[in-house]
Amino acid sequence: MKKTMIFWIFCLAVLAACRKDLLDTKPNKALLVPTTLSDMQALLDNIAVFNLTPGITGIADGDFYTSAAGWTAWNTDGERNSYTWAADIYGASKSTDWNIPFQQVFYANVVLEALPVITVTATNQNDFNTIKGTALFSRAFANYHLLQLFAPPYHAASAGTDPGIPLRLASDISQKSVRASVADGYAQVLSDLRAACPLLPPSNNEKSRPVVAAAYALLARTYLVMGDYARAGLYADSCLQSKNTLIDYNTLSTSAAKPFPRAIPYGNDEIIYYSSLNSYSFASSASTLADTSLYRSYAANDLRKPVFFKTSGISGTFKGNYAGIVAVFSGLATDEMYLVRAECAARQGQTAAAMADLNTLLAKRWKTGTFVPFTAFDADAALGMILTERRKELIGRNLRWTDLRRLNTEPRFAVTLTRPLNGNTYTLTPGSKRYTYPLPPDEISLGGLSQNER
Repeated sequence: MKKTMIFWIFCLAVLAACRKDLLDTKPNKALLVPTTLSDMQALLDNIAVFNLTPGITGIADGDFYTSAAGWTAWNTDGERNSYTWAADIYGASKSTDWNIPFQQVFYANVVLEALPVITVTATNQNDFNTIKGTALFSRAFANYHLLQLFAPPYHAASAGTDPGIPLRLASDISQKSVRASVADGYAQVLSDLRAACPLLPPSNNEKSRPVVAAAYALLARTYLVMGDYARAGLYADSCLQSKNTLIDYNTLSTSAAKPFPRAIPYGNDEIIYYSSLNSYSFASSASTLADTSLYRSYAANDLRKPVFFKTSGISGTFKGNYAGIVAVFSGLATDEMYLVRAECAARQGQTAAAMADLNTLLAKRWKTGTFVPFTAFDADAALGMILTERRKELIGRNLRWTDLRRLNTEPRFAVTLTRPLNGNTYTLTPGSKRYTYPLPPDEISLGGLSQNER
């Protein structure tokens, strides 16, 4: 961990030198500490650092497949090994999906440690609060994503002893890294987000900066992963009370290569908080196709099919990127929150409320004049419909992996994934230890951290 942090300090200093911002005159740790609120905001505004999330699970979650030739052409061992759920993921590759979130944690801590020296006045109070809230949100966002890859799925009965991730609450890179429990990891995410809520602004002009609705959305997502459906539903509702816009897909061009407007700085009205996936070659490969059964599941008048996919044989390549650019969207959006609130209502026996949210969403996805509201005879039926639509709506955002991890504990929703490749068939069963990624080898050999069982 120590060497990783030193590496990222150097990398960001080099990157920032090209941008002529705060860091171009502060090339080492001692000089990286910002001294003004504008310095701190500049540090937090570095999209290349803070608005990235891990991307490797997008090829492991079963929503996409490729040919043997496509698999061979991918750039990294990590991609190829993730596709077959191999015991050794990295081979000769480095894990940027580990490094990037810890880089975010480091710089969030730098800001949080610098804030106490600021004299707060009536003039700068709002800026001070926003910067502190942003740093807390950013640390929570990073730790949340680390937990989805490198810690076992959350189970209340074992979370207190299951090995989680190192929790870095200070920028001091000399501190020895120790894996906290899964329970402590989630508790830290929740604590940071709850602290951020009263500090973040209700709105701003840049989707790359978090607002209070983003904190509510991440709280909803986190509680959903933990199986606390009452709290997840309440936070999804709080988010939607603040922002509930849905795009009418009838206003989009289904033939466009990029149907959605550019998200940055403020183009896509559904986006609450912008982030993009760490780039991998599989995401841009013409050989990476949607799972055929998933592709066929979209109804004839469901505009998501032509908006999300470019037809290729019996399937399609993904083009439904909410970012509207090459980088693939992985942030927080209102459609996800409608689905979270709907799922939580169904799990609490509130069938009418669950179906109302689902139909509100789907009415904006079907061709004008063709949508007939879905009906469910009970909450269980509603839940099944909602989870089916969740997979279809949120494809390509790296949410499916986390959904598989949490839903595989329920027999009716458990899924066994299979991959035919080069004459072999690979299988990932519900509850497999391979739903938890291994820690990078150098963190084991140099940092002394315990490895995940595979």
